[in-house]
Order: sequence, then structure tokens, then C-alpha cells
Amino acid sequence: MNHNEFNHEFLQNSADYLKAQLSRLPVLLIICGSGLGSVADTLSDPILISYEDIPGFPKSTVEGHAGELIFGTLSKVPVACMKGRFHYFEGYSLQKITTPIRVMKLLGVKGLIITNAAGGVNPKYKPGDLMVIKDHINFLAFGGQHPLRGQNDLYFGDRFFPMNKAYNKQLIDIARVAAKDVGFSDNYHEGVYGLYAGPNYETIAEVKVLKMLGVDAAGMSTVPEVLVAKHCGMTVFGFSFITNRCIDSYDDVEEPNHVNILDVVDLKSSKIQDFVVKFVEKSREKWL
Repeated sequence: MNHNEFNHEFLQNSADYLKAQLSRLPVLLIICGSGLGSVADTLSDPILISYEDIPGFPKSTVEGHAGELIFGTLSKVPVACMKGRFHYFEGYSLQKITTPIRVMKLLGVKGLIITNAAGGVNPKYKPGDLMVIKDHINFLAFGGQHPLRGQNDLYFGDRFFPMNKAYNKQLIDIARVAAKDVGFSDNYHEGVYGLYAGPNYETIAEVKVLKMLGVDAAGMSTVPEVLVAKHCGMTVFGFSFITNRCIDSYDDVEEPNHVNILDVVDLKSSKIQDFVVKFVEKSREKWL
């Protein structure tokens, strides 16, 4: 792996390309998970740029991920919205997956709202629920995989950085109110997200282990981007949209599949949009 590909001098080419297309630079990045790209439709004065046109950017290969960067304004906040993200299971390195975070840092982005579709490990969670992420477990790190492994670029941040306050508490408090305002209260949770490499869904034995370790929802993304965002000094808020139950019984006839997951997201897409818009509106002062 060429670590120079991920330093600020190399990535400045990507940032300069984007700057040339924009009249106003974003201060907030929103990453949309599987099927959640409709959030980008709420932006006013949108400017759409395909990932394929951006120097040094990976390409999204997963169904439900459009592979577009959309710049615009949301609740008077200039934002960049990633309509589609990258995953470790696609064959990319963790460094490559997180390239967009560093490019956004070079554009002056100060905050990250990150979303995902996830399986409910907690038996209280059901499809259609919203879980605001209060903490995560990075299972890839237990095997030595980390997006910041290798030479550290001090331009972005110090080698060693804290993660005990990775998900901003003030923003979680705001999210609780925003969820109530848009009618999500009965389907609202705050919990721990567990990173599962995928692309297969979890075995029954693995789900039982996740429960024992305190994981409430499991997914195949989010944590690498959060790590790099925190390394870059960004303020982070994240939520999971629960699309399926993580099966923990050998007698259960249900099987999770990607098509059903996208269907569940589609049914609640307008409500998710309302939540994000209301959240950004209420947290506006944090970003400007």
C-alpha cells in the first residue's frame, strides 16, 4: 500500500477539483447509508458531482448507493452529502474507504453526520426503529485492522487521540428532541453500534456473542469514517436505521436479505428525511 496516496499533499488534488466546482464550501458532511440517499434530496441549490469524476476517489459498488457527492444547503447550513459510501467488504483498504473524510477536512468541513442501515441485536429493537449511536465497538481493530495504521500525517491530527467522547453528547441530546418533534419517539433508541466486516450477515452464534458484548445494532460501515473524522478533529453524530432483526435462534425461519432491507428503508425514507432536517436545524449553531 502506498501511504502517500492518503496524505494531505496527494489528497489536495481532490479538494482542489471540488473547490473549482463550488461557490460555497461545506462545513458539514452527511454520509448516507444503504437506501438513505434520499436525505440528499432535501438540499437546496444542489450541485451534483459523481465520485468517478473526483481524482483519488473510490467508486461505490453496492446496490442502494448512488456514488454521488451533492453539495447544497440544509437548514441554512452549507453541506456535502455522500449519496453512497464505501465498505471494507468491497475490497478497498480501510485507508481508501476513509479518503473522503480527509478530502472534506481539506475543504474546511468541521462536522460529520453519519448514517447506516443496521441489524437490531438488541431484542427491543425492531425494523423501522432509529438508534442514535452513543458508542461503538470496532471489531476489525481486534484483528489489527485500522484506517490510521501506518505513517501518521500530522496535518490531519496526532497519532494518539481519545475516543471516549467520539459521539458528541450535546448532539445526542438535540437528536432526542428532534426525534420527538418528527414523531420518532416511540421508535427511538440510543445504543452501541458494532462493526461487522461482512458481506455476509451474522451467524446465530455471532449474534449471541454480540449481545454478550453489549452491542445493540450491527452493521458493515461507519466506524472507519468516525475514526478518521475524530483524528481530523471533526464533531461527530451518527445514527442507525434498524432494517432487520439479527437472528439468534436456530428455530427462526426468517433470513435477512439486502432487498428487504432497502424496502424497509424506503417505507420510512420521508420520516428519516424529516429527522435529519430537524436535527440540522436544531444543531445549526454547532456547525456555523
